Amino acid sequence: MANSVYRVIDVVGVSEQSWEEAARSAVETAATSLRDLRIAEVTRLDVTIDDGKVTSYRARLNLSFKYESER
Repeated sequence: MANSVYRVIDVVGVSEQSWEEAARSAVETAATSLRDLRIAEVTRLDVTIDDGKVTSYRARLNLSFKYESER
């Protein structure tokens, strides 16, 4: 395997349905502007609450992608 360099960024996805959907939304949205996504690590899960009820699920992810080498 050749030497590689990766960047890691934080992204937060939000869903009214589930944490899984929130994570999926974060990855799919990031994939529209970033190439060569490699790993998404869920680092935090939380919910927003309104009037004593859960209104949305939030998933924070560390998302890594590979730097492109110049040729």
